[in-house]
Amino acid sequence: MIKFIKNFRKDDSGAVTVDWVVLTAAVCALAGAAYTAIETGSGNLTADTSAYLSGKTDTIGVAGQ
Repeated sequence: MIKFIKNFRKDDSGAVTVDWVVLTAAVCALAGAAYTAIETGSGNLTADTSAYLSGKTDTIGVAGQ
């Protein structure tokens, strides 16, 4: 039983899995935060562009212009 405990304590193959799980969770959290920031900014840009274009007059195909 003592030999089993010593071998179990020396075996660190599961530590790599834990590292990958933590790293993957951090990347997913960062991607979610970036998506939220981009979504808000692009929504504001779309609204501003729509407001700007709604005030413009279409002059394509008008004679004399």
